[in-house]
Amino acid sequence: MDFQFTEEQQQFADALKRWAAKDYAFETRQKIVLSEAGGSDEAWATLVELGMTALPVPEEQGGFNGSAVDLYVVMQELGRALVVEPYLATVLGAHCLQLGGAHADLLAQVAAGELRLACALGEPQARHDMRDIATTAIAEGDGYVLNGRKSVVIHGAQAGMLIVSARSHGGQSETDGISLFVVPADAQGVHITQYRTVDGQRAADILLKDVNVPAAHLIGPAGQGWAVLDAALDYGAGLLCAEAIGALQALFDATLEYLKTRQQFGVPIGKFQALQHRMADMYIHLEQARSMALLAAVKLASENVEERRRAVSAAKYRVGQAIRFVGQQAIQLHGGMGVTNELPAAHYFKRLTMIELTLGDSDHHLQRFIAHADYSSHSSMQ
Repeated sequence: MDFQFTEEQQQFADALKRWAAKDYAFETRQKIVLSEAGGSDEAWATLVELGMTALPVPEEQGGFNGSAVDLYVVMQELGRALVVEPYLATVLGAHCLQLGGAHADLLAQVAAGELRLACALGEPQARHDMRDIATTAIAEGDGYVLNGRKSVVIHGAQAGMLIVSARSHGGQSETDGISLFVVPADAQGVHITQYRTVDGQRAADILLKDVNVPAAHLIGPAGQGWAVLDAALDYGAGLLCAEAIGALQALFDATLEYLKTRQQFGVPIGKFQALQHRMADMYIHLEQARSMALLAAVKLASENVEERRRAVSAAKYRVGQAIRFVGQQAIQLHGGMGVTNELPAAHYFKRLTMIELTLGDSDHHLQRFIAHADYSSHSSMQ
């Protein structure tokens, strides 16, 4: 199978590499992480100028109608550079709007780089089960009143609009009764508490207290938001896998370079056969994860929901395994320097660890894959 990117996709990747090398080096990134804002307006403006915000948006709203594979290329380079800007949060929010088939005006603002989004989906009691929604949406007049808590909303404080999941009817973990809303971040009753996560990103806990939302802010029909939410979560997990591949490649390259330069007993430690074997194992994990992440990106466009779910969960699991193995080996091969904040390796490992835990960890996706796997054809052949 040909895994080569198109010329246009490669041009996107090269443009991002040049920008990151020039204006988003490790030292610059560290200053951005430690700043009060936790992001850079200059970096965001560059992403907009390069067309990254327009890439996932339909042409009708001023975008390029990019595919998941196009976004794979972008996320891989953002992962390689450890970019902390709210790009994935915005792309995931835009995908929810697109799947809902409305809010063209907001999509146009996203494409132009004028609007940043965040997805307030997780709740304290839910862990990885996004069906477990205690936030309520009570119909009142010509709109709804939202009450509840959302936890660990990535870039929640940097967003102009929030994509909020709430329950308009049904039991707490049922798929029926889930509604999705667009909520202005500065709406009355929205209380945002921001904090920095271990990987340098920004997240927020959000309290919704008697927040009035017009019916026009619904994404899709009331009580029927699960199909949109399920597809969007797979989309986000697939893009996280792509980001992880970029970070894993950078961490692998940094470790290889370290082995070539760090000397012991008068020779580079990369000359030691035992360490060469460990690097070979890391490479195998990386390439297997890359193949699964690419497969997931392709299958995100599949109309077969079961096929999409299986591919995404298989990729998230395999990438998660690679994160643990490559990350741990890289830290060990760097020695004590591997856990210091002065070295990029530690920051790659932190970001990769957070990716593994976001939108379902390896155990969650393994169980999900098993639940959706069809072994009937195999059993009938025995």
